[in-house]
Amino acid sequence: MNDVASSGKTTRIGRLLDKIEVVGNKLPDPAVIFLISLVIVWLLSALMSGMSFEAIDPRTKEALVVNNLLTGASLADFLSRMVTIFTSFAPLGVVLVAMLGVAVAEHSGFINAGIKKMLDATPAKLLTPSVILVAIVSHTATDAGYVLVIPLAGVIYSAMGRHPLAGIAAAFAGVSGGFSANFVPSAIDPLLQSFTQSAAQIVDPAIQINPLNNYFFTSASSLLVVLLGWYLTDKIIEPRLTNTPVDGDTENLPQFGELEGKEKSALRWATATMLVGIALLVAIAWPSDSPLRAANGELASFSAPIMRSIVPLIFLLFVIPGVVYGYIAGTFKNSKDVIGAMSKGMEGMSYYIVMAFFCALFIDAFGKSNLGALLAVNGAEVLKTLALPSMVTMAGIVFLTAFVNLFVGSASAKWALIGPIMVPMLMQIGISPDLTQAAYRVGDSSSNIITPLMPYFPLVVVYCQRYVKSTGIGTLLSLMLPYSVAIIIAWTLFLIAYWSLGLPLGIQSSYIYPAG
Repeated sequence: MNDVASSGKTTRIGRLLDKIEVVGNKLPDPAVIFLISLVIVWLLSALMSGMSFEAIDPRTKEALVVNNLLTGASLADFLSRMVTIFTSFAPLGVVLVAMLGVAVAEHSGFINAGIKKMLDATPAKLLTPSVILVAIVSHTATDAGYVLVIPLAGVIYSAMGRHPLAGIAAAFAGVSGGFSANFVPSAIDPLLQSFTQSAAQIVDPAIQINPLNNYFFTSASSLLVVLLGWYLTDKIIEPRLTNTPVDGDTENLPQFGELEGKEKSALRWATATMLVGIALLVAIAWPSDSPLRAANGELASFSAPIMRSIVPLIFLLFVIPGVVYGYIAGTFKNSKDVIGAMSKGMEGMSYYIVMAFFCALFIDAFGKSNLGALLAVNGAEVLKTLALPSMVTMAGIVFLTAFVNLFVGSASAKWALIGPIMVPMLMQIGISPDLTQAAYRVGDSSSNIITPLMPYFPLVVVYCQRYVKSTGIGTLLSLMLPYSVAIIIAWTLFLIAYWSLGLPLGIQSSYIYPAG
């Protein structure tokens, strides 16, 4: 009886997701969505620019004003900056530079050989949790997960005889849905802490917030995200993909089988080269006066040169071993083959480049219009005026952040707007800035994977299209929606339970203000 009920429930979920996929795939191409969104922002900015708002911009301490982007001066400025807006779009450089190195490693055969070797050592039953765990840890290297872990997860699942889209979904859930779940400190910790401390000092000028004030909570959350992702991938997502044929160009993907003599030797030398490179990097970064450290000596600081060099380091740590592997294995004969591998890698990025162009224009206009700021500040003010019980307010912060995240992708930008309202308000009723920040981080992660306006969302669509040509926005939305819903509900309950048990949030943190 229970099996029948469970099967019926799964079937209903499957039908709902199928409908979401059909409706979503009827939406325009992502590039067109960004273009339409740009026009909507222009029109709304013109309509709302004459209105006065009571909301105060926490960044300027002045009343929020919507800027009209349809004036002659604004349009002239937009046209004069169009090229710069596109070329300075951060995700574009991250993706293209990293992919140059990955392309060499892939087309030389280095990645394929490495995956074959790894699969020999990874139990098939633990593939999904292993992929999600690696995806979570990849946050330490800023956006590396988007350009490395997600596409490689598709390759690994394909090599294991499993559906590649299930691998991509699992990795995307770990990289983006579990963005704030990590047991390895990353640049996002001091970045958010700086905004939290500034907001807290509105009430208490002497207060100091530790950059790792949520460390124990985010570490414990890693296990939660892994378990959720494991269950959803293996029990809901992959079974639903059974009838989705893989019809993409997969001729370069690794196949099962023993590595041949040349491949074994090439893999050993290429791996040794990569390890030497990593050891050299550690040796350079280790001294307290290392040029790779920030001015205050920190390595994980957002301003540390090493954190700003992650993408170039990814390029080097893949291109050099890739070249070594290629020459030893015989897949590269000369320098033309290396450049040819890079060219092939860029061919697959042409679609993303087009989408990135319109995405960059939309994000720039949305920021300049102040519409996102108005949405975030008004949402926080509504939550403030409701004066709900503490735990309900925490849940409210989570869901408010998740909603705003659908429109404003940057974690720091949202917290810069919401933090100065929520942190002082909750301090006045005895809730610490550490707990408020933890609630924000849960909400910030939960909806990343279901908004086409997230800069890396179109890139994941491109990854999927490599295997299933018909993949559209609806396909990816239907894959990721179960993760998003499960993560926001389970993680919110986990935060409340964690709080109720009084478990430590992080280093030098507390649940109450002032700290006892």
